[in-house]
Amino acid sequence: MKNVCYFNTIKFWGGGEKLHLEYAIEFEKKGYNVWLASNKNAVITEKANKLGLKCFHTSAGSLSFLNPIKLLKLIRFYKKNNIDTIIFSTSQDAKLGSYSAMLARVKNIVYLRGLAAVIKNSLVNRLMFNKMITHVAVNSDATKNKVLQNLKKQIDDSKVARIYHGIEIGNSKSKSSQILPEIKEKGKGIILGNAGRLTLQKGQQHLIEVARILEKRHINFTLFIAGTGELQSELELKITEYNLQKQVILLGFVDDMEAFNNSIDIFLLSSEWEGFGYVIVEALAKEKPVVAFNISSNPEIISQNKTGFLVDFADIESFANKTQELIENENLRLEMGKAGLQSVHDRFDIKDRITEFEYCILGKNQPIN
Repeated sequence: MKNVCYFNTIKFWGGGEKLHLEYAIEFEKKGYNVWLASNKNAVITEKANKLGLKCFHTSAGSLSFLNPIKLLKLIRFYKKNNIDTIIFSTSQDAKLGSYSAMLARVKNIVYLRGLAAVIKNSLVNRLMFNKMITHVAVNSDATKNKVLQNLKKQIDDSKVARIYHGIEIGNSKSKSSQILPEIKEKGKGIILGNAGRLTLQKGQQHLIEVARILEKRHINFTLFIAGTGELQSELELKITEYNLQKQVILLGFVDDMEAFNNSIDIFLLSSEWEGFGYVIVEALAKEKPVVAFNISSNPEIISQNKTGFLVDFADIESFANKTQELIENENLRLEMGKAGLQSVHDRFDIKDRITEFEYCILGKNQPIN
């Protein structure tokens, strides 16, 4: 393995795009010749250009793998640059990336699956996993279970490597006092934080219900929600309906998540499912306790009663109770915060996780637990 291509054509910026870019950078540091195959107008392309990564422009839709012109351009790109490893994460990229890579006889065709959703047992998917994909890596046991649910005959359980995502520990240890100006200006009492796309999956509507309960109990807090999405107008209406404009503030897109996590006291995750809660790890790395629903991969990251609280989905009253417990107990917040940071050191160091992923592709025994 020498020439590696990360294949990501998604235009918006999300956890998968962040992962691909960070992995690409780390692979380059290890001495690999790294390319990014991405949409010309994507956020990941803009960021990659600023970092000096080599980019090949392409796009993908659900039927792009049937487009001979796209296939031919990709095959020529692979061969011209001696690409021996291609890595993709989304369904549309998997179809186009794996088929074109197979035709170009790329040695390692890697599906780095991060979505904890069932894969359809379709003819295309059966062919893809039987004849094209050479390696499958997933970001959690929850994701692995979803991958295997419909495709046990096509995928050998032992061939699916579970590799948690990692973060840069050097940055996480920073004791920078930098906080977001808006949080400094508008934050009152204990600062609660949430970050994610404003979608049904991320469940920010549950947090507004939690805030309503806490406000009725006359608890001094401010909840800041970072992110944009299709539910923004609906959330704004709900905040106004409950008269929570001072207690719940939508920040919009926040680029500096380190400053965001520096600014909060407790992180709340209201997602209805998560392949891997990257934002949880970022919060733990800043010594922030977490309250979340006990769903999908959350219990793989959060140690119950040690680094945070897990409550049944969607028990809003229990969620509010656990949040209140942390608000009112500073010593518990500090204790959980320290345990969270230690957990990040032990399990989520990006250099360890990159090495584990590298060894998975190379077929070596994984040295990292």
